[in-house]
Amino acid sequence: MNWGLLADDVINGRALTRVEAKSILTCDDDDLLLLLNGAFKIRKHYYGKKVKLNMIINTKSGLCPENCGYCSQSVVSKAPIEKYRMLDKESILKGAEQAHNLKVGTYCIVASGRGPSDKEVDQVTTAVGEIKDKYGLKICACLGILKPDQARRLKESGVDRYNHNINTSKEHHSSITTSHTYEDRTNTVELVKRSGISPCSGVIVGMRETLDDVLNMAYSLRELDADSIPVNFLHAIDGTPLEGTNDLNPRYCLKVLALFRYINPTKEIRISGGREVNLRSLQPLGLYAANSIFVGDYLTTAGQESTADHKMLKDLGFEIDFQYEEMSV
Repeated sequence: MNWGLLADDVINGRALTRVEAKSILTCDDDDLLLLLNGAFKIRKHYYGKKVKLNMIINTKSGLCPENCGYCSQSVVSKAPIEKYRMLDKESILKGAEQAHNLKVGTYCIVASGRGPSDKEVDQVTTAVGEIKDKYGLKICACLGILKPDQARRLKESGVDRYNHNINTSKEHHSSITTSHTYEDRTNTVELVKRSGISPCSGVIVGMRETLDDVLNMAYSLRELDADSIPVNFLHAIDGTPLEGTNDLNPRYCLKVLALFRYINPTKEIRISGGREVNLRSLQPLGLYAANSIFVGDYLTTAGQESTADHKMLKDLGFEIDFQYEEMSV
């Protein structure tokens, strides 16, 4: 496969066939740099050498009634994590200040649970306006399954983006969770789109899925037209049903990132949870396909030092994109 010519076809508007897409995941390791060069050609066409930084604040930890097999916060998890109710406005504002100081463009307010109560939505919306006035940050909320009125209130408060991951393929979904459906997730993404909020939806790779499942994830997100696609790599946590799962290696993770760039060429592709433990020393290469990363810690697992991420970007010759901009929906 000539990955450079295939990248040109993608830039010119041709969608990959499923056979071509699968060949990315099965690319010979010896051709990996050629594949990444093609992915970078697409990435550079749409995003130059800029990297968007995102930071999470876990505003509510644990106490979740869902049975997601990957999650240390779920009702079936025995992982020893910190559990607490929704943080107050002052704590959310303090996190925003830290994000601003790290040149983060998007501040992600995340809460565990099936979906937020109206009171929890109020706690988010009361903080959003002040954050935007003080720091000009783009705000992403991730609160679970929404009701229409809740989506409207988030939009009116100034929330720019809403994250609700599909996590895996429709076909593999019941192997990961049975307490909600795949359609519950896609319906929430469609709801926020109708509400005028930029949709963010991504995946977790490494949950014992097949190559066809990974292809289905990439094509499903293309169909959903998510503006931002976080690609997580499973960091299997002791005490969760997926404890001990270790199906990934850094080279395959890079192929996955390339796949998502080829299938969703114009979208923000974000290297997310599990980056450090799965890409390891090959982390910098991931940014030749992706154009966005999380800095700092994740929900219940630690990331690498933010200063290391800034140094990595400098060493690559990339620049931080932290300018506020309106997102198209």
